[in-house]
Amino acid sequence: MSSQAPDEASGPLATRVVVSFPADIGQHGRNRIRSDYYRNYLTKVHDAAAEGDEWDEFTDVGCCGSQMDVPLVVEAVEGGSRVDADTEIEYTEREACGINQGWSVQHDEPEALDGSSADSV
Repeated sequence: MSSQAPDEASGPLATRVVVSFPADIGQHGRNRIRSDYYRNYLTKVHDAAAEGDEWDEFTDVGCCGSQMDVPLVVEAVEGGSRVDADTEIEYTEREACGINQGWSVQHDEPEALDGSSADSV
């Protein structure tokens, strides 16, 4: 989460924030983070954004309370630095980083498809 001081969070509004996700997130994870509710979540938990910020987030994988870690990186910010519900969140892909995809047996994450284990990464 963002730990911006109140004066930093009260500046001009960021109209658009581009965040990158790792290529090894899989289709299920992509669908989760691209949903409207997840974009809204990001605008509620981050008061401000600056290029290079790293947001350590997570999303559920849809079963048994398991979660998938999602390391997001702010790639670009348009307008000011303040983030709110009117800020558009856009995604771009970056290289894989060996993320923990959570319990992916029921989903289409890479280790579920090719039989490899997240522990072997």
